[in-house]
Amino acid sequence: MRRMPWLHRIAWLLAALACAGADAADKLSVGSKRFTESYILGEIVCQTLVAAGTPCEHKQGLGNTGILEQALAAGAVQVYPEYTGTIVREILKREGAREGNPSLDELNRWLAPRGLKAAVPLGFNNTYALGLREADAERLGLRRLSDLARLDPKALRLGLSHEFLKRADGWPGLQAAYGLPFAPGAGLDHGLAYEALRGGQVDLIDVYSTDAKIGRYGVRVLEDDRGFFPKYDAVLLMRAEVDERPLQRLAGRIDERTMIALNAAVELDGNTFAEAARGFLAGGAAASGQSGQSGSSGPGGQPGFLQRLFAPDLLRLTAQHLLLVFGSLALAIVVAVPLGIWAWRRPRLAPWLMGAAGVLQTLPSLALLAFLIAALGRIGLWPALLALFVYALLPIVRNTHAGLAAVPQGLPLAARALGMREGQVLRTVELPLALPTLLAGVKTAAVINVGTATVAAFIGAGGYGERIVAGLAVNDNAAMLAGAVPAALLALAVQVLFDALERRYRRPS
Repeated sequence: MRRMPWLHRIAWLLAALACAGADAADKLSVGSKRFTESYILGEIVCQTLVAAGTPCEHKQGLGNTGILEQALAAGAVQVYPEYTGTIVREILKREGAREGNPSLDELNRWLAPRGLKAAVPLGFNNTYALGLREADAERLGLRRLSDLARLDPKALRLGLSHEFLKRADGWPGLQAAYGLPFAPGAGLDHGLAYEALRGGQVDLIDVYSTDAKIGRYGVRVLEDDRGFFPKYDAVLLMRAEVDERPLQRLAGRIDERTMIALNAAVELDGNTFAEAARGFLAGGAAASGQSGQSGSSGPGGQPGFLQRLFAPDLLRLTAQHLLLVFGSLALAIVVAVPLGIWAWRRPRLAPWLMGAAGVLQTLPSLALLAFLIAALGRIGLWPALLALFVYALLPIVRNTHAGLAAVPQGLPLAARALGMREGQVLRTVELPLALPTLLAGVKTAAVINVGTATVAAFIGAGGYGERIVAGLAVNDNAAMLAGAVPAALLALAVQVLFDALERRYRRPS
């Protein structure tokens, strides 16, 4: 009877990928949130550490404040750029306005019990604000936030970011402070809000005062005349044991004009985050983003699709994506095949087991990732692997059950008549005959996980999703396609691989 060497190959592949994706233990992990400015500042911090001789890894685009707070607490990230107002209200859960704008020493006294500290004030204040098109502001006579309170609730369509909708220093507190009559509506990614505003799809958005597109898109920023928003001075939030001395050279070096220019270098001129950071640290403007390769650059000298697709990070992202897909698939095979066998042998319990696996399959990916982060107390590879493992269970359990149920009953009976024990019958007769159907379930799970694994970038697990998330942050279609296309090609390759395996095991021995 034919053995199953493909299991051994998967094991070898997983071992190789684990070695390729393993992080050096002595690297300092720098985090960043999922918007342009945070990406750039994270790159500046990481490049500064590397220049000082400290190995560094930049974990980009880690969702919102809550995820990064958990990452700091768990040690998955040691430092990331943050804002004092966010620290006061979101992390320390203080009211901000009543507490005033604390000094750095006072802030650190509040952070000390958490094993954290804020250091290296970068030199600029990036406050929240609300903005709308200049033409609409003139038509409605809007200059201050308090002017919004007199409008009809349906006068403006809001396009607020997901985090702003939930933060204590965001929409709930702002609406109460100013008595605003509007319903907030569905959340909109900050990277897409300006395009939606310019296209007339929304009328009022939340902005950061250092956004590069405020002037370019003719956005009027409304005055916070009641002083609702606290100061958002940019600092580096880090674990208490981190040596901040290599980073002190950044203190006070980035004013608001510089930060706006850095944001513009990425969002308007097409530089990468790393290029903008290098330009700043070199003491000049960021690189122009021009390319010497004709036919591969976009309009205005911006890197085109081919340049982004074959960028130096392609191999790293491919290894991370393969580890996520095949690591979760291996875990699912180990668990789901025995479950499928158990369900086949206990027909009364099979519907309940299939139903439970089906319910797990319907869980929203981001919600499941958030739950696993809280349960495991960490971000990165393991929550992502477990989430993908959950999504891979149903197809494998169902197809294992279906394959065994389709085995002609006469063959196992004949094997038992020859004196084989139940375990021998299962291993040498029933499972080999059910193998093509079982492989079809594994193939379905693998293809599903190739696409779902892109979401893992939101929690620092890497993979092609890094490009998609970064492109979404700056509304860069080429960057998003540079992540989506390899993921689609990998899904096709996985499909072809498992189709070949199915054909092989369908052929008579």
